[in-house]
Amino acid sequence: MAGLEKQRILIIEDDSPLAGGLCRALQNDSILTDSCHSLREAEALLDGTYDLVILDVNLPDGNGFDFLQKIKEKYDISVIMLTANDMETDIVAGLELGADDYITKPFSLAVLRARVETQLRRVAQTDDGWITDGPYRFHFAKMLFFHGEEQVELSKTEQRILRMLIENKHATLTRDQLLDFAWSVDAAFVDENTLSVAVKRLRDKLGAQERIKTVYGIGYRWE
Repeated sequence: MAGLEKQRILIIEDDSPLAGGLCRALQNDSILTDSCHSLREAEALLDGTYDLVILDVNLPDGNGFDFLQKIKEKYDISVIMLTANDMETDIVAGLELGADDYITKPFSLAVLRARVETQLRRVAQTDDGWITDGPYRFHFAKMLFFHGEEQVELSKTEQRILRMLIENKHATLTRDQLLDFAWSVDAAFVDENTLSVAVKRLRDKLGAQERIKTVYGIGYRWE
């Protein structure tokens, strides 16, 4: 949001004391928080004015994964999944359904604040198609890629990987997701080592060793 307008967070959590504590912990001069305790309440409250949703998976009237899909289909809103389900399959399922981050209980408030701040600093895309993120400027339609003042030449595969990473900033993308997107119909015939090599080349070309993070056992993310 521009100017002095406050950013808004909706917390969907059936544990009322926890929801209240999160509201108090996250609200400040630039952030407003609301909370609700069921999906029915969330559907009544949720609109396009929220910048971030913190969503519990296990709610009394439904599944948070299903509601995550509804949010992503209707709104351009970041979603952090907050749940006691710490199995890797649950984490991967949430990320594959579009979650921007995933935090398991119990958690540190300091870590949650940091994750929230990260999501609120979303990649800015201007009306003319440029995406800017720190020293990086990308225009995928024109195939123009800059690190500072230096223009970088990327292969079509590298462009596809970069686009998926930057458009899902802070979200961990699985190796299968990147393979399917970057190689399309040929993904089934591409060795996983090919993806590792392509990501390394992309890192080296952009000087993005600190931006493109490896999430061991899962995939990669743009940080």
